[in-house]
Amino acid sequence: MSDTASEKIKSQSVRNYALGILVIVYTFNFIDRNILSILLQSIKTDLNLSDTSLGLLSGFAFAAFYATLGIPIAKYADRGNRRNLISISLAIWSLMTALSGLAQNFLHLLLARIGVGIGEAGCSPPAHSMISDYFPANKRSTALGIYSLGIPFGIMFGLFAGGWIDEMFGWRTAFFIVGVPGILIAILFRFTVKEPIRGQAEGKVASENQPTIYETISYLLKKKSFRHLAFAASLAAFVGYGAINWLPSFFQRSYGMPTSDVGWYLGLILGLPGGLGIFLGGYLSDYFGSRDVRWSLWVAAIAMGLTAPLYYFVYMSPTANTSLLWLIIPVALGNFYQAATFSQTQGVVELKMRSVAAAILLFIINIIGLGFGPSAVGIVSDILQSEYGKESLRYSLLIFASLKIWCAFHYYMAGRYLKDDLVTN
Repeated sequence: MSDTASEKIKSQSVRNYALGILVIVYTFNFIDRNILSILLQSIKTDLNLSDTSLGLLSGFAFAAFYATLGIPIAKYADRGNRRNLISISLAIWSLMTALSGLAQNFLHLLLARIGVGIGEAGCSPPAHSMISDYFPANKRSTALGIYSLGIPFGIMFGLFAGGWIDEMFGWRTAFFIVGVPGILIAILFRFTVKEPIRGQAEGKVASENQPTIYETISYLLKKKSFRHLAFAASLAAFVGYGAINWLPSFFQRSYGMPTSDVGWYLGLILGLPGGLGIFLGGYLSDYFGSRDVRWSLWVAAIAMGLTAPLYYFVYMSPTANTSLLWLIIPVALGNFYQAATFSQTQGVVELKMRSVAAAILLFIINIIGLGFGPSAVGIVSDILQSEYGKESLRYSLLIFASLKIWCAFHYYMAGRYLKDDLVTN
């Protein structure tokens, strides 16, 4: 074997290992972020909280700090060591998850969730930047799609573990058990992952001058594709996070399912079809986008448009089993947008803007989607409770699902402008 071939194999092994362990890190990110959803009903009963308060805990309390701090942290990531930043962040959010189990009232749990949000702010922006330096543009959506598998995997394992542990030992123990292993993963990541050279996958050399946050924001806002893409992703996240956080409570209230069953069935659906949707979304974006770059986002537009009517059957089904079966397809299609969204954001900016660009996108997505999605569902559920009683959550979720049509329109528009906005040199 030639030295060149040997070096190529070694390089592929390094980048594939890095991507694999980043998936694990992102899985823990979503386990710790979303385990709260399966525990909401138990926490509501134990601490006597309203749906509005629970929506605040699972939404804005986390998102405000997660999204806001993500931008200055990403600014550091564009000039500093991204591997070390991710390791420290993972240790912080894992510790704060474990401490959530000590909460004695709403304020204690609120502070712990804020701590989780602060820690998780240092994960995705530097991870997106690292992956963009490991993988060339024609493989980036697929790589980011694989990385994004941490979302359904994390949700799945969080629901599995949270539902079973909550039923057997209580919600406090669930926070302890899922939080502690992340600290060990942080140590492994720090000492086994190599920090990539910026621009290595594309043969580019990063300039010495790093743009300011304001310059990066101004640069992005001039791109019509990014404006449409960011709003489309925010709408998708608004509906998605609202559903993820409240579906366990919906099945418990409307169908009387026990916590362990909800965790098991929802975990399988959100994890397996959800993971397949993320991967296929990235793969199809690369496949069709290599022929016509507009289709890298039009694939997401089609998928978003198809999900809206399907959610009617999810929320209005007469039985839990029927509802769960209807949930499979919209969960898969609803995740098509993620890889293409993050990949094309990396494609429309310069090398030393990549972490900050990812953080800006995540800020928009998470303030609108994660911040207001769960909170809005909870508020509307409380408003409808006088008329619909325990079924108020069903109608609240159904109302917001219709926003996927609006989302599809903006992905279509983003695709129209994408070719002119990509950075090609």
